[in-house]
Amino acid sequence: MEAKKIRDLFLSFFEQKGHHYVPSAPLVVQNDPTLMFTNAGMNQFKDYFLGNKPATWARVANSQKCLRVSGKHNDLEDVGLDTYHHTMFEMLGNWSFGDYFKQEAIDWAWELLTEVYALPKERLYATVFEGDQKEGLAFDQEAFALWKKHLPESRILGGNKKDNFWEMGDTGPCGPCSEIHIDLRPQAEIAQKPGRELVNQDHPLVVEIWNLVFMQFNRMTDGSLKPLPAQHVDTGMGFERLCMAIQGKLSNYDTDVFTPLIREIEAASGKHYGKDEKTDIAMRVIVDHIRAITFTIADGQLPSNNKAGYVIRRILRRAVRYGYTFLGFQEPFLFRLVPILGEQFVGIFPEVKSQQDFIARVIMEEEMAFLRTLENGLKSFQQIQENLKGEVIDGAKIFELYDTYGFPFDLTALLARENQLKLDEAGFQKALNQQKERSRKAAEQEKSDWNIVQESEEDVRFVGYDTLQANSRLLRYRQIKEKNKTYYQLVLDVTPFYAESGGQVGDTGLMYFGQEPIEIWDTRKENDLIIHFSHKLPVHLEADVRCEVNAPRRILIRANHSATHLLHAALREVLGGHVQQKGSLVAPHGLRFDFSHFAKLSPEEITQVEDRVNEKIRENISLEEKRAVPLAKAKDMGAMALFGEKYGEEVRVITFDPAYSVELCGGIHVPATGAIGAFKITAESAVAAGVRRIEAITGEAVIQQLRERELLIQEIMQLTKATKDPQKAIAQLIKERDELQKSLDEQRQLQAQEVKAQLKAQIQEHEDMELIIARISLPHADNLKNLSFELRNELRNPLVILAADIEGKPMVAVVLGEEVIKNKSLHAGNMVRELAKHIQGGGGGQAFFATAGGKDLSGLEKVITEAKNMYKLS
Repeated sequence: MEAKKIRDLFLSFFEQKGHHYVPSAPLVVQNDPTLMFTNAGMNQFKDYFLGNKPATWARVANSQKCLRVSGKHNDLEDVGLDTYHHTMFEMLGNWSFGDYFKQEAIDWAWELLTEVYALPKERLYATVFEGDQKEGLAFDQEAFALWKKHLPESRILGGNKKDNFWEMGDTGPCGPCSEIHIDLRPQAEIAQKPGRELVNQDHPLVVEIWNLVFMQFNRMTDGSLKPLPAQHVDTGMGFERLCMAIQGKLSNYDTDVFTPLIREIEAASGKHYGKDEKTDIAMRVIVDHIRAITFTIADGQLPSNNKAGYVIRRILRRAVRYGYTFLGFQEPFLFRLVPILGEQFVGIFPEVKSQQDFIARVIMEEEMAFLRTLENGLKSFQQIQENLKGEVIDGAKIFELYDTYGFPFDLTALLARENQLKLDEAGFQKALNQQKERSRKAAEQEKSDWNIVQESEEDVRFVGYDTLQANSRLLRYRQIKEKNKTYYQLVLDVTPFYAESGGQVGDTGLMYFGQEPIEIWDTRKENDLIIHFSHKLPVHLEADVRCEVNAPRRILIRANHSATHLLHAALREVLGGHVQQKGSLVAPHGLRFDFSHFAKLSPEEITQVEDRVNEKIRENISLEEKRAVPLAKAKDMGAMALFGEKYGEEVRVITFDPAYSVELCGGIHVPATGAIGAFKITAESAVAAGVRRIEAITGEAVIQQLRERELLIQEIMQLTKATKDPQKAIAQLIKERDELQKSLDEQRQLQAQEVKAQLKAQIQEHEDMELIIARISLPHADNLKNLSFELRNELRNPLVILAADIEGKPMVAVVLGEEVIKNKSLHAGNMVRELAKHIQGGGGGQAFFATAGGKDLSGLEKVITEAKNMYKLS
């Protein structure tokens, strides 16, 4: 049975049981500070479990893309070493929101596995929660009794809190769970040792395939458990493991989920899977990691140096490093696997196929950059090796390779073994832990649990599309302590405040609790909850609340937001249909728009885009806003959907001329484009591989910029005394400056040549070396460098130490010939570091040439004395 059919059977089975199919949420989580990536199928339904909003459907099923590479659930280090852990995997799941509970979940799981998939019943085991005395939780007798209908008691096992009590994170929805395991070992092995003894023992062929979680509790910040408003079912089945079981394989990587990728790597590397453990691990790492990388980029997260982007970059580099070290890939190769994934998932996750070229290009450029870094890292390792005193590499140096060049510890260990060196592993771990502690402290935040002021059975209602004022009441609040500040988060039943979303910043303004004003300095979303930030808590929590959004600020924001829509359409017209939004910032001061494109925009293209947007502003096109439009109908209307956004069944469509700009958008907009006033691009730059950024301003900001530039031109005209043609006057000044600079350089060079002649006249022969130790004066640091290289080329076997006064700044240069380096075991970089201490400075360089700068000019005499003492010279 092919993987595609296995997935289709799961979804159709639960559709027949009354479940609504819900598309996968994006891998990168938005509006949830507790998560970086979607790590379980239940993430997108968190608000339903917590009772923050009523569920749209009582029963749902889906295949959710999951990524487990950070936080509580992190499988990264196991990937490749075993055959059943993955970074990115599919989670097949069915959910009940206050509808059915344990009986249906268990009965349907058994029916699907044994009747639809025809898995052998005698090889299945179930685990149930054995209880936990400290938590005050009893043995799950109900689940045990339900499993007895299907399994003998010998194959129903008790599980502790670690294995059979599921929690998404440190806080949040949780509950006891019942796992289903399968024994895939050969019959001869089963005869020798029963599977019950290997359940949850990390055996590669006795594995968990399905987890049935019975959501009953909410874990509070103090660690206590509070019953949820209703009981729910949350199940998750690892698609890749299920395929292994159904297809009768001994490894996830032997299924048709991974074999097309492995075949491509075999063809490219000339190595065969299953022949050598090291190359097998490398291939498993690559085929796993390319999925994680590809799907995250498809969902809008590009590799970068911070947060989620940094995690993806590290995964990509881990894959490149395995290919480089064990498969001989010294050129980019990961990007060639993207088209295979595009074809594999076209039916369930079409976002890969539709962005295939873009994803491949981003990955290729990241690979090229890292391969260069890898080479630099190898050179750095060689320098460490050359400077090593003894046979142990210091932990701080290992961490520098890890942090600067992305060298994992195992790569440094491999290089060390090849060179008969040892590693200070404890020192590396200490440096790594210090970094983690710094990161933890930087993000440290203490949240209280929500305090309920008034109950509400309805969703928080946002009215900010139609009004900037509203009467409301406080439903709940909590206190946040962060470093040296304390603030509060408030939730109202009705709010006109827009919560930061889709690139648009959150509203600010005032709330009046009775007569008491409370300043709101930000508004954000947590899942689907609108949260208002204040520095103080109102005295009378139950008072009537009057909300007032900062209107002038909102007007600026909406103009910039509507301008991004016009800009997006203009970019697609000028550059082509490949342009897709990859991020944006809409703020009062201006806008920032990131988009897919692989070349710098020419001045002509920037002008074309700018002109097109301003043309649409002058047309004063009226906003056409449609709310609660079915998603399928919106797409039929030609609405642009953004990759990485999670859309509901009904969406809001913003149109400025149906033939020009139609987008799905939840943001605030002008009533007509004329309200934007004017549009001016202020910057165009690269953000990442294949992504460009435009920064722009609108309205009053454009006029202000024009005034400032006009004033600047007037000042230039006054300075250049050019009343008619300042450009010509500036060109003449530049020409004169260049001529003066050329003359100055020639004078400096003559001065340096005179110094060189004086130095060559005082050469001393010393143990087959031509020795120069002298204090000199030069006008520029470049003259010192050039002089040093000229002496090295002109002397037979030089050892030159120069203490230079560079217009009042001290510098030291050391030049060594090849024979000096070889016969005297000297290194210019080491020598200059020692000498630089006398001028309160530092520096370094290569074995044959090094320089150092400092602060103490008077120390140059000490440099000369120390250098002469080295060689016992007067």
